[in-house]
Amino acid sequence: MFFDELQPLIKEAIGQPIAFLGGFVSGVFRLRLSEDPLKTWLEKQGISTYSQDSDTPAANGSGPQSITIE
Repeated sequence: MFFDELQPLIKEAIGQPIAFLGGFVSGVFRLRLSEDPLKTWLEKQGISTYSQDSDTPAANGSGPQSITIE
């Protein structure tokens, strides 16, 4: 029962342990790649960060848009 729900999580952890643990630690500490000090450390390592997080609004100022469904 409960093990069936955890099975995909366990497969990811075993398949890519470093990536899984890195994501887990950054989630626990709520680290964002676009904020210091993590951003400057990544830049010193030669890793470019992406321009925006998924929960920040777009850089061009466009927010949510309404749509019409007929």
